[in-house]
Amino acid sequence: MTVMDYAGGRDAKIRSIERQIPEPTSLNETELPFRLVGDLIMKCIYQYTIISAQKISDIIKLPYFGVIDSVLNNLRKAELIEVGGSEGLGDMAYQWVLTPKGRDRIKEIVEHSSYLGPAPVSLDSYRKMAKIQSIGDIKVGPSQVKSALADMVLGNDLIELVGPAVNTGRSMFLYGPAGNGKTLLSEHIATLLGGDIFIPYAVEADGYIIKVLDPNIHVPSSDATSRYDPNSLEKRHDARWVLCKRPIIVVGGELTLTSLDLIFDEVSHFYEAPFQLKANGGMFLIDDFGRQQMRPRDLLNRWIVPLEKRMDFLTLRTGKKIEIPFDELIVFSTNLAPRDLVDEAFFAAYSKKD
Repeated sequence: MTVMDYAGGRDAKIRSIERQIPEPTSLNETELPFRLVGDLIMKCIYQYTIISAQKISDIIKLPYFGVIDSVLNNLRKAELIEVGGSEGLGDMAYQWVLTPKGRDRIKEIVEHSSYLGPAPVSLDSYRKMAKIQSIGDIKVGPSQVKSALADMVLGNDLIELVGPAVNTGRSMFLYGPAGNGKTLLSEHIATLLGGDIFIPYAVEADGYIIKVLDPNIHVPSSDATSRYDPNSLEKRHDARWVLCKRPIIVVGGELTLTSLDLIFDEVSHFYEAPFQLKANGGMFLIDDFGRQQMRPRDLLNRWIVPLEKRMDFLTLRTGKKIEIPFDELIVFSTNLAPRDLVDEAFFAAYSKKD
């Protein structure tokens, strides 16, 4: 039984990970360029016309002292913003407005990207966290498998296969007649992954922002909002990361090859992460495999490298490719004969790997 199965061990594991993402105390520690943070701050001011430093900090999830304050001072020196009032005592209560020069500059900023929200984390930081929270570190035993599948009527031979399949952390193929519980079995298997992971609101890559956290997919942990005692001296973790349950994504016939790459919003000028990026650290179930708007071989060929190397390559609109972790349990579920969907060579190759 893994440490994640015990309340005390689980909490210790989370605290250990938190120490890997401490709250930044300087702009340099955010691993973000000054311009990106400055643009986010100016968009906050533009959106609200007049806004306090505290409110800016709350929106972009970066601390005032050491980060927001230094960027505000630089923007003021550049005559892009100025103090327009105060809503209380202290520097954090100062309210900021755009100057005429700032109003001219904001047009260029919004044209490049109108994204307004939590600041992204660096791509390097995301890769590091994916490795720390890898599903490859999860190992389950027979007793855990039997407990997770206790409310299902399954043969012992199938139950005995589930544990080793999960422990590989790679991929799984479920085949059977329609209505025999393949999807339900997949959902039960997902519970074996267990625990919580930290997921970023967004990731920065080559100057672009990629939205990752999806409220329709990622479920915040019950601990996410109650972990800290305001009177405690314990150092907070970086607020750009949210503690969530390991994600479970289910897609069916609507899946397309296009949806497996970065999706660029032509109006707002930022990217939406594809399904497999949002599923990192959890399960990605492809239901009704073989009934998508693509040939099954095309989908599997798209994932030959990710399934083997545990890394995926996504393409920015500039043509540049970025390397993203591919750390999830992929489950293919179908009622179509596997030999009609995948050639013998593919099964042979992956039966050896897994």
